[in-house]
This record gives sequence, C-alpha cells and structure tokens, in this order.
Amino acid sequence: MTTPETNGRCRIVLTGGPGGGKTTAADLFRREIGQRVVVVPEAATMLFRGGFPRSNEIHARKSAQSAIFQVQRHLEDVQSALYPDRILLCDRGTIDGAAYWPGGPSEFFDFVGSTLAKELARYDAVLFFQTAAAGGMSIEGGNPIRIESNEQAMDLEHRLRELWLQHPRVVVVPHHPSFVKKIMVGLAALESIVADISSPRRLHEPASLELDCEM
Repeated sequence: MTTPETNGRCRIVLTGGPGGGKTTAADLFRREIGQRVVVVPEAATMLFRGGFPRSNEIHARKSAQSAIFQVQRHLEDVQSALYPDRILLCDRGTIDGAAYWPGGPSEFFDFVGSTLAKELARYDAVLFFQTAAAGGMSIEGGNPIRIESNEQAMDLEHRLRELWLQHPRVVVVPHHPSFVKKIMVGLAALESIVADISSPRRLHEPASLELDCEM
C-alpha cells in the first residue's frame, strides 16, 4: 500500500472515547461555518447501521475493523476529491481501529498495510473529546450502535489517547458535567484550529494542550 496522501488539503479529525460528543460537535461546527468545511461521517456507524455483522469473536472483530479502516480511508479521500477547497472534518480517523483491534496497534497496522506514522500524517490536527464516562456519567445517548459499558469506554479512551496524542497538534477537550459547556469549548477549539490552518503559518508550530472546561 502506498503512503497516504493529503493532496495539500486540510483534514481535522474528531476522536475520543465513546460518548464524548464528537459527532454532535462536528454537526454543530458544520452549521456554524457552513461551506468552509465538509464532514466525513464515521465509517463504523455507517457500516453497522447498514447491517454489517457485529460479533465478539476475534476473527470477526478483526474483519470488521479492517473493513472500517478501508471505508474510513476511502470516505476521506472521496470527500477530499469532491471538495478540494474545503476543510475535511473527520468523525473519527483511520487510527481509531487500532484501539479496537484484539491484537494491539502494531498488529492492526501490519494487517492493513500501513503504520501509525503514515496514518497520523493524513491529518493536520486532532481534536480529542474525553468520554463522559470519565466523570462517572452514562455514555448512553440514544445511539443504538454504541454498545460499550462505561468501563469499556474508559479503556478505549486510554488506548485512543496513547495513539492520537503522538500527533504533533492535538487539543484535548476534557469531560464537563454540562454537555452544552463542553461542546462550546470544543467548538471554540475547532474555530481556533481552523483559524490557525488558514493563517500563513499552516500549523508550522506543533501544539498539544488540554483545555479548561470551566465556564
């Protein structure tokens, strides 16, 4: 497999543990700044809602994550080709599957024919939403695709953080008891990232920080 290319287009990935609010933030941000961005939907949700088999059997889990990786990758590339002048706002990214892979990240990237470094290079910035489970709150939000318990959500968040925080530009939006306030902080972070990307510096200065959600 060849090295992933961004073709000079900007990609921001929204990720984090289950129940973090990233999908809500992506939709609200798209509404706020309109045609400057295009949202790349979450591949896992598309596949499972469409009837893709779901099982706890190890080989089935690996097959599912391999399929999700390929669909996510191609969704991003299709949106990039269709909207060359827009910022891609990706609801999860190609790296997320490594946190769900039964054999660990190294085996995942070997299986899909890539590396963590190559996949990190696909994205200009990462916005990481901490799961509500970190505050002891239920992650149930009416999403029938989400099947994780709070304990599983915390474990997945830890795995995802280990992977995504290796990106040179990451903003972590921590849990807040008020979901509205958390989303507001996330939207402000997105606006800041977009402003940075639009500046002549084009993200030349790496940034990794955790925002204060107190408002």
